[in-house]
Parts: sequence; structure tokens; C-alpha cells
Amino acid sequence: MKYIVDINGERIEVDLEGETARIGNRTHAVHLADVEGTPVHLVTIGDQVHRVVARRGGDGAGAAERGRFTLRLDGWRIDATALDERTRAIRDLTASHAASGPQPVTAPMPGLIVRVYVQPGDAVAAGQGVIAMEAMKMENELRTTTSGTVKAVLVQPGQAVEKGAVLVELV
Repeated sequence: MKYIVDINGERIEVDLEGETARIGNRTHAVHLADVEGTPVHLVTIGDQVHRVVARRGGDGAGAAERGRFTLRLDGWRIDATALDERTRAIRDLTASHAASGPQPVTAPMPGLIVRVYVQPGDAVAAGQGVIAMEAMKMENELRTTTSGTVKAVLVQPGQAVEKGAVLVELV
């Protein structure tokens, strides 16, 4: 499975298959073992063993963000975000609409509308789920990137949509 890992502003693609990790053109033998009764994990990369403590959600300020971790690696603190390829693509698409003012909710990929959580006139907060959409055999909750008031809901459950289709308009 391919993961996209962001560390200190650098984006790294990691392909994991069994106990093999490919990063760029380099392939490494890897192994992960828990130290029973502790939060410590032993990560073996090639012939090097590292002690890692991973805490989900980053620095603990606010709600935990999916895929965000604070790692303690051999005494160093590292903040990282690790997402599978599909989730990273969806997050990048929704983040690209970070202009000022209310932004419409658009389909990040082709799919089928499963549920609509809002109706015209509803006030929504940034990050609020407004549509459930099935794509690639997975159900995804689409969220607003800005707060506002729902001007129009342009889809209904059971409707197929294309990538980029406007689903909900905000004012």
C-alpha cells in the first residue's frame, strides 16, 4: 500500500508491501514489533533498530487530525502526517479551495451520493460534514472548507456525480 508522509514540509512516498518498504528508488527490509506493556515500538530498517513512541493527533492542541502523529524516535521529536494515497488526494483537493469567503463543496472524484446532511438555509461551520459520497468502494464524508450558509444543495441521494461537480453552494 502506498502512503504519503509529510515531515517538516517534505513529502515522501512510501510503498509498503509485507516487510518491504520502498522510498524513492531504495528498497528496505522493515519490521515493526511492540514492546509489550509499553508504548514503545521497535522499528527495524535493514540492520538498524530504532525505538519509537507514536502518539496519534500530533501535539494535542485541539481535535486529533486523521493521519497526524507525534513520534519520539531515538530521543528526537518528529511531527508527521501519514495518509494512504487516496485520503491524501482527497485532502489535497479540499485544501486547494482555501480562498476567502464561502467555498462550494465539490466532488473530489466520480462517485455516488449516499446522504445529504444539510438543506438550504442551514448554517455550517468550517470542517462540517455535508455530503456522504461513495467512491472507489469507500464511503467518504465531504466537509466544508469554510463556514457559511447553505445556498443550494445540487444533488440528492442515489445521484451519480463526476469529479469537480458542485454539490453544495454556500453564501
